[in-house]
Amino acid sequence: MPVPSDLSVTRDVSLRRRYRFGPWLALASFLSAVTAVLAIAYWVWQPTTLRIAVGPSGSEDEALVLAIANALDAKAGSLRLAPIATDGTLQSLNLLGAGKTDLAVARGDFDMPTNTNSVAILRRNFVVLWAPTGRKGAARSKVTEIAALAGHRIGVVGLGDANLTLLRVILAESGVNPQKVTVVQFGPDHISEMTQDPTLDAFMMVGSLDAKVLADAIAATTRLRGEPKFLAVDVSEAIAERHPLYESEEIPAGVFAASPQRPDDKVETIGINHLIVAPATLSEDTVATFTRELFAVRQTLVRTLPAAAHIQKPDTDKDAALPAHPGAAAYIDGNERSFMDKYSDYIWGAVLLLSGLGSVAAWLRHYLRREERSINALHRDRLLTAISSVREAASLDDLAAMQSAADEILRETLACHEDGAIEDGDLAAFGLVLAQFHQAIVDRRAVIARTDASDASAKPGSGALQPVPISTVAR
Repeated sequence: MPVPSDLSVTRDVSLRRRYRFGPWLALASFLSAVTAVLAIAYWVWQPTTLRIAVGPSGSEDEALVLAIANALDAKAGSLRLAPIATDGTLQSLNLLGAGKTDLAVARGDFDMPTNTNSVAILRRNFVVLWAPTGRKGAARSKVTEIAALAGHRIGVVGLGDANLTLLRVILAESGVNPQKVTVVQFGPDHISEMTQDPTLDAFMMVGSLDAKVLADAIAATTRLRGEPKFLAVDVSEAIAERHPLYESEEIPAGVFAASPQRPDDKVETIGINHLIVAPATLSEDTVATFTRELFAVRQTLVRTLPAAAHIQKPDTDKDAALPAHPGAAAYIDGNERSFMDKYSDYIWGAVLLLSGLGSVAAWLRHYLRREERSINALHRDRLLTAISSVREAASLDDLAAMQSAADEILRETLACHEDGAIEDGDLAAFGLVLAQFHQAIVDRRAVIARTDASDASAKPGSGALQPVPISTVAR
């Protein structure tokens, strides 16, 4: 009797399928995990690049920002600076407001975009007002104080509205009607024309006290029109009280020249911060990192660029006219977040991501082995159906063939279980059917053995005693 088709085994096909998908599935899972880890590492450790708008080209501001950018590159830390050249502060702030730059260099009394915060003070600008006293033998200038500027002409360096507005504030607070003072504005590249204009009775510049252009302008007017008379802003404290963007400051004696001293005594004036500013929406961690890196390289910069010595920390008071960015304030006040505070969300995100990838890999593995599970279920059903065929088997050879086929099915099932194609519950169900099959084999063998014994005893010459004819015995 041939082996029933119920027990025909698809072992070769199933094994080929398993060996085809198994290694590739493991490789795909491994590559997915490696890709996720590398992507997270690249994202976390990739240096952050901040754009910073600064201008005009060739200015001290641009030179300082370029030096800072080079120092950060050399430090090879977690942050880089990418300068964007502009025509000046106004364009820099426009780029900041449009979101086309992350940082900008600007004077503190300019109109800032909404929700702009300070990150660092690059320098303190001072208002310097002076009037020529006239050369020897010539009539001396009548302008000896700000109150005497009414009816006179004053040359102001800077074509924008910032210096003009500041002058008007100083005049008004000093009791001078700004309408009675004629103002002539000059660009930074036309200072020589200003110093040579004999119709001007006074001059005004705003900048750092060690700026070469300021010292040169004072020296030029001294050479052409005599020693300067520096005009004190006696109402500086009142101006600072009413206009928080301005501060009361003093110009030290001899800061512009040592012999003779210019000025010969300290002079009260107005100070304005020149800042690096950023939108409040810029990441606190990023700004804190930039602030920390900036002050870390400041001492190195001072060796080659003395202007870097003026870099200061901004006012972290929440009531400041231009408040410090929360990230900068956190660094300055020592409230920076710890590693876990910063990256706990990322760590949990990575855990969830890897968990998700594991689930996807498990689902993919489960999906690719769906045919193996179907074939295994079919084997179990065929084995169950084959029990009836076992009970009808006519010979031990048929039972041996069925047993051999069942053994192949068992090997295939165990291999599928080891590879994870079927679960423990499926294996237990298969084991129950296999036990019934084996019991049927044992029972059928016993029946066949008894039948063979009976048939053997019924045949002649089988070895049993035969009756002897009486006639034969009588002879």
